[in-house]
Amino acid sequence: MIASIFRAFASCALLLTAVGAATSPLAAQDQPAPATSGAVPLPDGYVLGEGDAIQVSIPGRADFNTQVQIQPDGTVQLPYVRSIRATGLSPQGLQDAIAAKLMAGGYFTNPIVNVVVTGYSSSYVTVLGQVNQPGLLPINRNFRLSEIIARAGGIGPNGSETVSLTRQNGEQLSFTVEQMATGGAAMDPYVESGDKIYVARVEEGERPVFYIYGQVNAPGSYPVVEGMSLRMALARGGGLTSLGSEKKVDVYRNGVELDHTKLDDIVQAGDVVKVGERFF
Repeated sequence: MIASIFRAFASCALLLTAVGAATSPLAAQDQPAPATSGAVPLPDGYVLGEGDAIQVSIPGRADFNTQVQIQPDGTVQLPYVRSIRATGLSPQGLQDAIAAKLMAGGYFTNPIVNVVVTGYSSSYVTVLGQVNQPGLLPINRNFRLSEIIARAGGIGPNGSETVSLTRQNGEQLSFTVEQMATGGAAMDPYVESGDKIYVARVEEGERPVFYIYGQVNAPGSYPVVEGMSLRMALARGGGLTSLGSEKKVDVYRNGVELDHTKLDDIVQAGDVVKVGERFF
């Protein structure tokens, strides 16, 4: 009887010990870290730079999970490590540097360090000239030249159909819009951080143009390309506004309105396209 009671108490003690171990701080450290949020996709070979925001963590260690921004001197401030240089390193390189410093300080034996980029400030391209929204554009993934032109609002009414791309090493490349659209990957290269993209101005009279106004997002004059349909002309004018109607498109040629206009009709130099409002 006494032996049975002793065995019951021993079983309870083992159960309480197991529960205590499961809720101890050491056990909590062994739990997987929560998934990192806010990560942005990395271009191949991305190198960290001033102003980039990063999240640095060690799985299972709540005391080593912080978001910091790379300072103008190229460093970040982290727990235990304090100051460490981040610029010029890839995220993997910074992970290794942090782990090495933690081990050298005797804080961890073999830490697993995660570095995730949550915001870009150091990687950008410069878009100048006759685009609708010139300026600096951050690149947080691999962008092709055509995508950058699209992000800059497209080529403006007085812009050339040829886009100039200048690399940081001075290499200069040129591509037409048609080449970028139909020429495959070689004719629409990936841009790189520091690239300069330029669209020259072409004065009216130097090329054949058509005119478009009314309920379109970007009224103005635009170059006529071979085989351009009326549908393509509407797209070149920025597309219809919320009030625009494809059934209210009129074309004037040599001052005379054309009859029975269709969206597949070919636009000619000097044509004037008017887009009217739709009925509700």
